[in-house]
Amino acid sequence: QVRLVESGGGEVQAGGSLRLSCAVSEVTVSALYCMGWFRQAPGEERKAMAFIDHMNATKYRDGVKDRFIVSVTNTKDKMYLEMNNLQHGDAGLYYCAADKRLCFYGGAWRVWNLSDFKYWGQGTQVTVSS
Repeated sequence: QVRLVESGGGEVQAGGSLRLSCAVSEVTVSALYCMGWFRQAPGEERKAMAFIDHMNATKYRDGVKDRFIVSVTNTKDKMYLEMNNLQHGDAGLYYCAADKRLCFYGGAWRVWNLSDFKYWGQGTQVTVSS
């Protein structure tokens, strides 16, 4: 069973930075062809934020692509989300997600729906203060 565990959340002032981590166990990251991050704010649906495929190609949601960076370690046992210039709208519970299917097929990135990912972490909270 694939296990994903997020860490690195916390409170940061607007304009600050945080780096989230997602530790993968039971299977190496290389066996997971698509990984990424979703955010869920209070009262809102869980939304796709940033993704990385098995070839290290990345895809970002509009509004974060100039501020967030998703990466995977060389050992392929952790995924990171570096978040810069955080704004109040970035606050929420951040979930790590993974799947053994490709991120990109049929000419499109298929990462925007919850059903695109089979494996999920429990989430880590990000709070942005004034």
